Amino acid sequence: MRVLAHPLRSRLLAALRLHGPANATALAERLGTNTGATSYHLRKLAEVDLVEETDEGHGKQRFWAAAQDSHSWRNTRFDADPDDRASASWLRRQQLTYFVERVESWEQERERWPESWRDAASMSDVILEVDPERLRELQEELYAVLLRYRDLPPGPDSRQVVVHVVGLPAEPGDAP
Repeated sequence: MRVLAHPLRSRLLAALRLHGPANATALAERLGTNTGATSYHLRKLAEVDLVEETDEGHGKQRFWAAAQDSHSWRNTRFDADPDDRASASWLRRQQLTYFVERVESWEQERERWPESWRDAASMSDVILEVDPERLRELQEELYAVLLRYRDLPPGPDSRQVVVHVVGLPAEPGDAP
């Protein structure tokens, strides 16, 4: 958790998941940083199996890939350690920032996309009344649906999409 709770490492992992394998030079250019820092942080991510070397490239031009296409964790797993709790909190906030940036980017570009994409790319919310166990079941079921769609062969008009699933109390200030 602590390894991933670093701005550049988080961005590196996201770039590898979104754009596929790359070397440190290409990643540094994409993310506006330097190759030395990029290489260092890729090795840190590799130490905890979040990224892995591919068999592309030679010598210093090693290529890296995300080891998984997504990650999640149980928040209570980190309750015992204040540093781990802080890292998990930072990562959740980073996910929120990433989400907001994606939505803003889409809103700036949406008019350039065909009508079929403008209709399909949407946001919605549903207010439910559930207990923690049902919320966990709902999240797991939604994740299973996403994995099923991920494994389908792409169609002729396919593009990468990012789907965020968030289930939170509607009134966080009303803690039980």
